[in-house]
Amino acid sequence: MNKQHISGRAAGAMPYGKYKPFTPIQLPDRQWPGTVLRQAPRWCSVDLRDGNQALIDPMNVDEKLRLWDLLLEIGFAEIEVGFPAASQPDFDFIRRIIDEQRIPEGVSIQVLCQAREELIERTVEALQGAPSVIFHLYNSTSELQRRVVFGMDRQGIIDLAVQGTQIVKDGLAGFDADVTFEYSPESFTGTELDFAVDICTAVADTWGASPEDPMTINLPSTVEMSTPNIYADQIEWFCRHFPRRDSAVISLHTHNDRGTGVAATELGLMAGAQRVEGTLFGNGERTGNCDIVTVAMNLFSQGVDPSLDFRAMPKIRQTVESVNKLAVPERHPYAGELVFTAFSGSHQDAIKKGMSAVRFEEWEVPYLPIDPADVGSSYKETVRVNSQSGKGGIGFLLEEHYGVILPRDILVEFSTEVQKLTEQLDREVKTDEIYDHLISVYSDTPGPYKLESYDLLSGKEQDQRCVAKIRVSENVVTVDGEGTGPIEAFVNALEETLNEPLAVADYHEHAMGTGSDAKAMCILALQNEDDSRCFGIGISRNTITASLYAIVSAMNRRWTAG
Repeated sequence: MNKQHISGRAAGAMPYGKYKPFTPIQLPDRQWPGTVLRQAPRWCSVDLRDGNQALIDPMNVDEKLRLWDLLLEIGFAEIEVGFPAASQPDFDFIRRIIDEQRIPEGVSIQVLCQAREELIERTVEALQGAPSVIFHLYNSTSELQRRVVFGMDRQGIIDLAVQGTQIVKDGLAGFDADVTFEYSPESFTGTELDFAVDICTAVADTWGASPEDPMTINLPSTVEMSTPNIYADQIEWFCRHFPRRDSAVISLHTHNDRGTGVAATELGLMAGAQRVEGTLFGNGERTGNCDIVTVAMNLFSQGVDPSLDFRAMPKIRQTVESVNKLAVPERHPYAGELVFTAFSGSHQDAIKKGMSAVRFEEWEVPYLPIDPADVGSSYKETVRVNSQSGKGGIGFLLEEHYGVILPRDILVEFSTEVQKLTEQLDREVKTDEIYDHLISVYSDTPGPYKLESYDLLSGKEQDQRCVAKIRVSENVVTVDGEGTGPIEAFVNALEETLNEPLAVADYHEHAMGTGSDAKAMCILALQNEDDSRCFGIGISRNTITASLYAIVSAMNRRWTAG
């Protein structure tokens, strides 16, 4: 046997040998794994800067204003608005929100700037008149960038950061606003931890950070290089060893190169961080930034106030898609069109039963981690039907949309009819198609019998008498019978005249609609000689008429089946 077949490896294996594993952090007494997050971090949206620079077609000023207004509606108190020294549209946008007094009280705008005097002057010019600002300075500190990009040693990189901080401090000396300074050792995840502590300490000393006026130290996973637990170890190690910890707010800015940006952020918060930078739905360079929507909603699902409002999730998604010109995937957590949708029959059945039993002050429904209504969705949208679906989903949709509760026997039978329909159409079937098919199968079945008219009269000994005209093929016959009620009287009349044994084995009524448009739906089963059942449905404004229609429908179905 070929050895390649034994190993399962295709000819020409991927060149995995050119990559080396990330070295774990030596932190045997790590504390973060046992931490439970009980409050939301400070959030900073970077959609208007970091997110915007990653777009194929960057936003214009009007589009930025739409997103700005949305971010305020959601509740962000810190919003990175641009890189005004490097981009005229960013400069113009910042001036517009300041000049038009669009910055609410309690909201800080954040700007990014390189440590060059002329750029800082331009940035300060853009910020004139803003009530509260965060000045974000960064330089890359990783071993790789020091060696390959800058050709500098550790001290040279520290000197760059310190000089830049002093230039910012001098440039803002006369600035009339509430100013917070933020520093990012860019590529923190590729930086030796002792060096990260050294450079951040030098920056904090130069700025004059204090417990009364703390700065922000942002520790970015600029490129995601390891599993998220290692990032958490890096954050905890830094927090333990940073001597100015009481004078700094530790912030996270993760990217999603390994697909675990959200997990890295959550574990980083467990490790001691207090602030998160990210974007709505994770837009950003390469594979994207941390998705703030998911992190916040994950907290919400654990009973934690996220301090952001996502109750209008469909509107939020539509606005972001419009200004970013990028679609939010249908399976995106909490926000995608299909995230609360179940096609599987077993899932649908569990959801239906869970929805019947749930106490809304304490949410517990199988397959639904949160109540869809909390993010602007509907219970009715949680179940959709395709060829993989079963009776539970079909019953749920009919009950939720039409108030029709099918007895189990007819639901089991009808589910096979719906499956045939999905296979015939080769697609998902809509709720109205399911209802129409129910009526087509059980009410509009062609056959020899049709109820033309009926009268209810008084019978002997307080019995009910029913006299009806029935079309049988091309002939109209009159049937006459008595019983304890109209249905029994009608059945007896049919048996005596048509010489056809009829026995009603199951009977259900449902009101459909309210007021003058209300109708009654009757669902019943006729017992066959072999103990099987034949179902029929009748609909009318009159309950008795609906019942008689259902009997005739069942007779036609039995005749068709026979």
